[in-house]
Amino acid sequence: MSATNEQADPVETTEASGNLLTVRGLKVHYPIKKGLIFDRTVGHVRAVDGVDLEVPRGQTYGLVGESGCGKSTLGRALLQLEEATEGEIDFDGTDLTRLSGERLRVMRRRMQMVFQDPMASLDPRQSVQSLLIEPLKVHGLAPSDIEEFGPDSPKSHLAKAASMLEVVGLPRASLAKYPHEFSGGQRQRIGIARAMILNPDLVIADEPVSALDVSVQAQVINLLERLQDLFGLTYVVIAHDLAVVRHISDRIGVMYLGHIVEEADADTLYAEPMHPYTLALMSAIPVPDPVLEDTRERVLLQGDLPSPANPPAGCRFHTRCPFAQDDCRTEVPELRTIGPRKVACHHAEEIHRNAEITVIDGAS
Repeated sequence: MSATNEQADPVETTEASGNLLTVRGLKVHYPIKKGLIFDRTVGHVRAVDGVDLEVPRGQTYGLVGESGCGKSTLGRALLQLEEATEGEIDFDGTDLTRLSGERLRVMRRRMQMVFQDPMASLDPRQSVQSLLIEPLKVHGLAPSDIEEFGPDSPKSHLAKAASMLEVVGLPRASLAKYPHEFSGGQRQRIGIARAMILNPDLVIADEPVSALDVSVQAQVINLLERLQDLFGLTYVVIAHDLAVVRHISDRIGVMYLGHIVEEADADTLYAEPMHPYTLALMSAIPVPDPVLEDTRERVLLQGDLPSPANPPAGCRFHTRCPFAQDDCRTEVPELRTIGPRKVACHHAEEIHRNAEITVIDGAS
């Protein structure tokens, strides 16, 4: 056991369950300041505004939605890279919102993040060897801490870094190179290796393939799946590419303006979306059959995403929803259970009965 862990204070814990991660009522609000020296708060940007979700151990939770809906802020808040305004983030029995300083740093060893742009997230002045060894040093894992890496792990920082590179499909010779000497896909593999080198339990992947060529995206997604099987990882994958999310996720949450508006297992969500926002997202996915593509019904959204600083009253989606009725403009819909899913829509059942939306694989 490292000295860092020995000196850490005990953390507050709750009763553990089958979920590695449980979020309740999470809010992340940013104050809007005005005045000569910005000393007056005149409002708040409600980036995340009351999110509940559960992620079972060893599974992947996909999070989708438009740019600006709060996905990345939620992902960063789960690791407490963004401070929660309100709510609970229960990670393996510990409420992360109640931790700070050394206790939070110790917990972060078990939680890592893969960022969207590997060129921006990798320090161009550091070699790959330095990038991979740095997390081990930050968390006080000396070469003699063999138990920290497991019984079959190498006994030096350099050997551990070389071993992790091989796991992600890069040769040992890459250790001496710098990020600019690699392709985008190779840089993302280095970012993944850096996240995995501490043997985390939870990995937040924020748009992990959106900056990559289409030909490389499948390779990186397959790598993430292989690492999940190899290390028993739990993922939260944030993406706007619905095909990517479906391929890798066990369960998917659809996010709109700081809220989860629909949640279901991947097959259910893609076969029978019920929330009108989910219907619109699904109907925008191209279908391989050109005849079907030309004839299928679409749900078209009007206008832009409202400002999270001044969200609409009632259902936040009603300003763009083609099915909106009077009660949608005044009453906030609860995220309620309908069969195998949860939907925040007053008229989800009626919309589902009448909609004939062709989605991926040509299912309707």
